[in-house]
Amino acid sequence: MSTSRRLFVCTHQKSGVGEDVAKALKKELKHQGLKKQVVDGQKLRTQVQTCDCLDLCRNCKKGPGAALIAYPEGTVYGNVRPADAAELVTEHVGRGKVLKRLRVEG
Repeated sequence: MSTSRRLFVCTHQKSGVGEDVAKALKKELKHQGLKKQVVDGQKLRTQVQTCDCLDLCRNCKKGPGAALIAYPEGTVYGNVRPADAAELVTEHVGRGKVLKRLRVEG
């Protein structure tokens, strides 16, 4: 059986940071070999998807980053920048741990 994980990245910001974050996450998933993995005997595929609005602007207005929600966990991250992609993929996708410095209450 195969299951999916999705990382939804908001691209509503005028600066285009959301698109850059999505590209960086896709690159890191491939680089770290975590786009497709087997966890507890189940195939798990992680996809990065962009969306117009996650209604989380209050978490990103003061910083240069984008909002992101990881499903099915429902973990909300704010002010995510492209430079955060490697750590986010390693910790959240690879180790199943919430990256506390970027986590926000949704």
